[in-house]
Amino acid sequence: MREEQQEARARDDRDRLKRSGADLDKRFPVALALYALLGVLVWFTMGEGNVLVYGKPVEMRLIPLIIIGGLALRTVLARSAEKIRRGGENNSS
Repeated sequence: MREEQQEARARDDRDRLKRSGADLDKRFPVALALYALLGVLVWFTMGEGNVLVYGKPVEMRLIPLIIIGGLALRTVLARSAEKIRRGGENNSS
């Protein structure tokens, strides 16, 4: 009885992973488009100015763009990791 419950739970987990992967595939282009839109908004709304970073002047608007770029990179890596996980699930079943 307990083994049947564990197998059912494992099947539910696999189904949930497949659904979440499909959801991620649908949301991915939207997320990247929103990051791009946010980057454009930052570029055009932030004033020009410089900040000293390690003794060198850096434009103020580059700082949030680097942060947004890092978040976009994290999103791309998360999607790649999810694809690898789903590929591993399909091979093990």
